[in-house]
Amino acid sequence: MTDLDVVRVFVRQDGTGGSPLGVVCDGAAVPGAAERQQVARQLGFSETVFVDDTARGQVDIYTPSARLPFAGYPLIGTAWLLGAQGTPVDVLRTVAGDVATWTEGEFTWIRGRAEWVSGKRTQRFPSVAAVDALPTPPEGDGWLYAWAWADEAAGTIRARGFPRRGDAIAEDEATGAAAMLLAGELGRDVRISQGRGSEILARVSDGGWIEIGGRVTAAEVRPLHQRPEG
Repeated sequence: MTDLDVVRVFVRQDGTGGSPLGVVCDGAAVPGAAERQQVARQLGFSETVFVDDTARGQVDIYTPSARLPFAGYPLIGTAWLLGAQGTPVDVLRTVAGDVATWTEGEFTWIRGRAEWVSGKRTQRFPSVAAVDALPTPPEGDGWLYAWAWADEAAGTIRARGFPRRGDAIAEDEATGAAAMLLAGELGRDVRISQGRGSEILARVSDGGWIEIGGRVTAAEVRPLHQRPEG
């Protein structure tokens, strides 16, 4: 029997909020892409990660309906979990490329590139109230990251993420890749409040690299039950 670790990523300082992430540390127990997609669909998290090689940091990421070459919150959550389990890594290897990871105090960080973020579009709204008033999901097609300045001088942002891809995720509670894309577009460091209560830090680095940071907490460990689909 293989275990599933569930962590919450981008929690606030008091440990509330954040988005649940499923991590299968024994990726070899679910070897095929079709089987992994089935597990991710059955779990219903925004993303599920399969760790294929702990020592090398090799990971494979799935939404309920698609495999992702890169994603932010799954990498932060996985890096934190591996460290908590006594097998820390300084690089996570994804389809998009190698992602550096490290900790600074209570925050776990990753470094990636905005061009690794595919299929997402940002849209600025006139106010925080306008973002909060959006239906779930808004009309239209395609992945939308709706945002507004909470305090432009301070670099604080209110955001909500809507995958609009026809699966079980109507609104994404916390989205590191979209935060990376937005920070790259703005060309500045930002602190994002997303969803019901998640906090994301984004920093613009040299050479087109962008760093995303957040707090992570453990939620539960439970057996991974794979159910056949019919």
